[in-house]
Amino acid sequence: MSGRSHEEGLKDLTLLGNQQTKYTFNYAPEVLEAVDNLHTNRDYFVKFNCPEFTSLCPLTHQPDFATMYISYIPNKKIVESKSLKLYLFSFRNHGDFHEDCVNIIMNDLIKLLEPKYIEVWGKFTPRGGISIDPWCNYGIPGTKYEEMAHFRLMNHDIYPEKIDNR
Repeated sequence: MSGRSHEEGLKDLTLLGNQQTKYTFNYAPEVLEAVDNLHTNRDYFVKFNCPEFTSLCPLTHQPDFATMYISYIPNKKIVESKSLKLYLFSFRNHGDFHEDCVNIIMNDLIKLLEPKYIEVWGKFTPRGGISIDPWCNYGIPGTKYEEMAHFRLMNHDIYPEKIDNR
């Protein structure tokens, strides 16, 4: 039989395949789950796009909408996608600024995965005539991934966006 075995991390998953999934409406980092990365012999990117991310303004409690882009180079663990979906959904009633949301997401994923490199970009829809698109990244200190993080930060979004780039 080919494919991933239960000994390779599947036995630890509680959400994938569970027909009794409960959606949490408040920030819930505890729903995140990870499995072993079976390809630690090479670097590769994993990218998630969440075009239905929502959170609340911490002051007005008005909803904010974004596409959240998460890219990372795994180390020993990869995030299980259903748990990531439920985690991102848990921001629905979370009141924080856009900049806080992307940094919280990145910090939670660093804590869970200890990735070699990670970046999170929130492209929020305009409200009040202005959009906010915070981007953050991280690379393991003292490694080429820290250098990569610095380079990508210095060159991120170097060209102005076009109005139709949303």
